[in-house]
Amino acid sequence: MYKLLIVDDEPTVRFGLRSYFNWSSYGIEVIGEADDGDVAFEVIGKEQPDIVLTDVRMPKMDGITLSRHIHAGYPRTKIIFVSGHDDADYLKSALKVSAVDYIFKPVNLEELSAVIQRVVSHLDAERAEHRFKVDMQSKLKEGMPLLREKFLLSLISTGAPRQGLGERLQFLGLNLPLTAVYWVIVISVDDLAEVTGSRSETDQQLLWYSVLNICQELIGQHLTGYAFEHRIGEFVGILRENPEDGGAADNAEALLELAGDILGNLEKWLKISVTIGISERVTGLPGLVHSYKQAREAADHKWYLGKNRIITMDSLENPESEPASFTRYDPDHSEQLLSALKAADPDRMREVLDQLFTDLNRGRRDGLKYGRNICLQIVLAVGQLLLELNAGSPELEAAEARLWETLFEQETLGEMRELIEAHLSSVCARIREKRTGKVANLIERVREIIKQRYADGALTVTDIGKEVYLTPTYVSLLFKQETGQTINEFLTQIRVEKAKELLRDPQYKFYDICYAIGYTDPSYFTKLFKKATGVTPSAYRDSHA
Repeated sequence: MYKLLIVDDEPTVRFGLRSYFNWSSYGIEVIGEADDGDVAFEVIGKEQPDIVLTDVRMPKMDGITLSRHIHAGYPRTKIIFVSGHDDADYLKSALKVSAVDYIFKPVNLEELSAVIQRVVSHLDAERAEHRFKVDMQSKLKEGMPLLREKFLLSLISTGAPRQGLGERLQFLGLNLPLTAVYWVIVISVDDLAEVTGSRSETDQQLLWYSVLNICQELIGQHLTGYAFEHRIGEFVGILRENPEDGGAADNAEALLELAGDILGNLEKWLKISVTIGISERVTGLPGLVHSYKQAREAADHKWYLGKNRIITMDSLENPESEPASFTRYDPDHSEQLLSALKAADPDRMREVLDQLFTDLNRGRRDGLKYGRNICLQIVLAVGQLLLELNAGSPELEAAEARLWETLFEQETLGEMRELIEAHLSSVCARIREKRTGKVANLIERVREIIKQRYADGALTVTDIGKEVYLTPTYVSLLFKQETGQTINEFLTQIRVEKAKELLRDPQYKFYDICYAIGYTDPSYFTKLFKKATGVTPSAYRDSHA
């Protein structure tokens, strides 16, 4: 409902306007009357009506003066003049104070109806526009974090806009002075494939949200700046030097403390490792594009410096000071590797790998991609060798297929070296066993080791592999292929058989039997025994003792 105030010094006119016109049908409520302009203005201050229907000539304050006051204090209020004087001067005055219409006395109800319809239409349009603006302001407020993030992303990607930058910063509420000194840090999540692969989409989003919150909170404790997500697994911080907190050295120390706290807190609370790259100092917002590239380059150098560390541009070698020629992959390494594999010589194979990866680490500008390509070439050459020697197996083929995928998930040359060495060790053992024909003897040796050491609760497949000079993966593959059992299944079988033997003798207590066969947790042993025999150890003793 819209509110209406009727102002006229004649009581009969006020009564007629109020009583003989159906205001409610237009969505209007008459909130009061006034017999003069001064009285009317007091009512307007209290009620703030949407429409004022006022006479022009009144004793103390005429309608024109009242209108000027209304227009100055309540510009949204609509004014309709009613007068018995067909006076052009008054009409001109009414137009000057933005009256919406002018009606002559005696009032014609049809004319009044037409005027009110127009006024209500204007009010409806204004109210709809106001609601729209309020709604847009609310949505703008809700979307402000997204607008800030979009702007911060533009600062490191396309650069600061040349015009209207200060106004944009003020609108977004960002404390980033145009000529201040800045750093950019890049926080790169280590082992990203593993981190994302083990989580649902919901858990991933929760993790990234937590990372961002921790980073922003720590930035506020050490320096001034903002953190935002740039891409999956990469977060960026724009940090401002605070002259009032000390000189450049003090701020640089605070920056390193911040990076260390981010590293420690993400590992403590979220159980993730990150590598942090730090740019050099830069003056002014336009330099942030270059600073981001520096910080990203520093973080990317984890491929040879290692993960879970802070890397500054100062700690990296200057590319311009490096020699013009770099150590590239020597094709002779492939021949040497293949020769070592043909000779089934794992020690020589590791020596060649040492030389190869030392050279790759020396050619730092080649980066992770170059190292991965070399590893893939090695895998391809070794696969070809297995075909030539007719030494392949389904297990090795499956391992090679997994290796092709896994190499693309590694973030350091050290990790790639471990994968390649494990695979070549398995290939080396396969070729040796293929040549000697001693697979059966090998299986028997594994069985004997288990029979001799079953009481060792710390016995692992790795320990068994070392005793037969094979990698854990390959000895497991051979044992499964030849016996149909895994090594752990055979170990459990031996322990259960020994437990049966001891349970038949009443002099041995249950927990002594458990420890004697390599288990430290009696409840775990009970579950294994029941799974293997169908009865608990106690029930077995009762029926066999």
